[in-house]
Amino acid sequence: MATKIKIDSHLHDRVRAASEAAGYASVEEFVMHVLEKEVSRLAEAGDDAGVIDRLKGLGYLE
Repeated sequence: MATKIKIDSHLHDRVRAASEAAGYASVEEFVMHVLEKEVSRLAEAGDDAGVIDRLKGLGYLE
């Protein structure tokens, strides 16, 4: 099941440029990789509830 997120068009342009420079096949692939890395990093730093709170604070989750 896919979920859509909304980001500012200026940020999308920057993400697209970064994903192309890094050799990713798509913006979506790049964003998924970045989010997976960040979630893993946060999970190592604390419990799942803390990770969820941090992601909400960063605006990734509502």
